[in-house]
Amino acid sequence: MWSYLLKRILLMLPTLLGVITLTFVVIQFVPGGPVEQMMTELRHGQMGRGEAASSTAGAYKGRQGVDEERLKEIQALYGFDKPPLERYILMLKRFLVFDLGESYYQHTSVAELIRSKLPVSISLGLWTFILTYLISVPLGIAKAVRAGTRFDTLSSLVVLVGYAIPGFVLGVALLVLFGGGSFVQWFPLRGLTSDNWEQLTLGGKILDYLWHITLPVTAQVVGSFAVITMLTKNAFLEEIRKQYVLTARAKGLSQRQVLWKHVFRNALIPLVTGFPAAFIGAFFSGSLLIETLFSLDGLGLLSYESVVRRDYPVVLGSLYLFTLIGLVTKLVSDLCYVWVDPRIHFESID
Repeated sequence: MWSYLLKRILLMLPTLLGVITLTFVVIQFVPGGPVEQMMTELRHGQMGRGEAASSTAGAYKGRQGVDEERLKEIQALYGFDKPPLERYILMLKRFLVFDLGESYYQHTSVAELIRSKLPVSISLGLWTFILTYLISVPLGIAKAVRAGTRFDTLSSLVVLVGYAIPGFVLGVALLVLFGGGSFVQWFPLRGLTSDNWEQLTLGGKILDYLWHITLPVTAQVVGSFAVITMLTKNAFLEEIRKQYVLTARAKGLSQRQVLWKHVFRNALIPLVTGFPAAFIGAFFSGSLLIETLFSLDGLGLLSYESVVRRDYPVVLGSLYLFTLIGLVTKLVSDLCYVWVDPRIHFESID
């Protein structure tokens, strides 16, 4: 076991380093960085409002029109006065102590920015995780028991249609139908809480939060049913057809005893081993389109704005953190698979 863990950890390091290095290299060749954006703003300010609009046409001229001394000051401000290799080494040293840097534009640490956006992403991701498993697992079991029946066919049609509808499109439809569009206004259009949140009682705060989260969670969760439902159904069908199930039935056990005492434990192995990744993903699964549609300021919107504005510390810091969490979660998932199924040995998955 310990040799397997050591091998996996040693493999995680070059993977993490490769992701960070590749992103850092790509960033060096992307035009319109923070220095260029600052220079463009200064140049527009010097030209005056009347000429600012026409100056943006044609080739990119972000560094023209500003003296060399000012350019050096701006480069030093953002750390671009150092050569790329030195900046790369300094970044790696900070990442080793989990210093993710500071945002160029929001003037706060990347870790604090991520922490401030987490409540929105946790609300969306965690409810999606809970509802997906609470609905999909029982539905998958029911489909496996009634395989080939009309219920199986109709339920498959429903979950696959839900899977085919993009969450953003469903969100727009929900807003039109229930958010004061062309029909009724049962739910609010934006945000996680009302303006008078602080004045509400505890029960009122809970109801207000659930009232706001209903539409975005519905838009995000519907497309998640199909995968878990079909996985559960197929896992149960595979176990039901095995020899030990026939033996248990031959001994006189009822269908309920066979299903819940023998089949259930073995069929849930693929689902249980996926819990760590799904649960951790719930905290960091920011959906840009859903957050934008319902005016929710979460990790998805933060990532998009950071890329657009060339806020490199946020891009690299969040990428480093999420990649590290993803690698560790994958390792935990593999360990869970071995712990849940004693037939698997660490030597066989090296």
